[in-house]
Amino acid sequence: MTTGTPPPTVPKRSRARTFVPLGIAAWLVLEIWLLTVVAGATNGLTVLLLIIGGLLLGGYVIKRAGRRAFRNLTETVRQQQSGGAAPAAKSGSEGNALTMLAGLLLIIPGFVSDAVGLLLLLPPVRKSVARFAERSLDKRMRAGGLGDAFQQARIRRPDGKVVQGEVVRNDASASYPPYDDLGPRPPLTR
Repeated sequence: MTTGTPPPTVPKRSRARTFVPLGIAAWLVLEIWLLTVVAGATNGLTVLLLIIGGLLLGGYVIKRAGRRAFRNLTETVRQQQSGGAAPAAKSGSEGNALTMLAGLLLIIPGFVSDAVGLLLLLPPVRKSVARFAERSLDKRMRAGGLGDAFQQARIRRPDGKVVQGEVVRNDASASYPPYDDLGPRPPLTR
């Protein structure tokens, strides 16, 4: 006896959820292998000094980019408070996020992350990465891939059912029963 409703389908796992953990694992194995190869070719002290140098350089890069971002923010707030229009983006302000990412990659111990971090410090590379990221994000937004991502919250009950919607409660001190019973819920009141 059929009821006319198709059976529920299990959503496919996204490629990112499959390949990102594999990529991270491969990157970690490559970093450890390179550290051991360099330590074998030179000595452990050289590797330690290179890691400490990357840590110090990365900290300096992040500090400098953070100061630049804070200075741009305070200047924007000051101009808006004085009634002026928001200033146009300066030439160095669009790369602050990528500069901070470069500093973070330099802080992470390893030679591959250091090489990528040093490449991101070069202005032509940083501009091309920023353009690529902007185009791919714009393409995803137009396709609707990220547009609906923040529209609804999904609440999972202990019985596995997914309830779509948004819950707004005015009384934060009200005590609610635990979800151990599977009976019907009373309607929400304002």
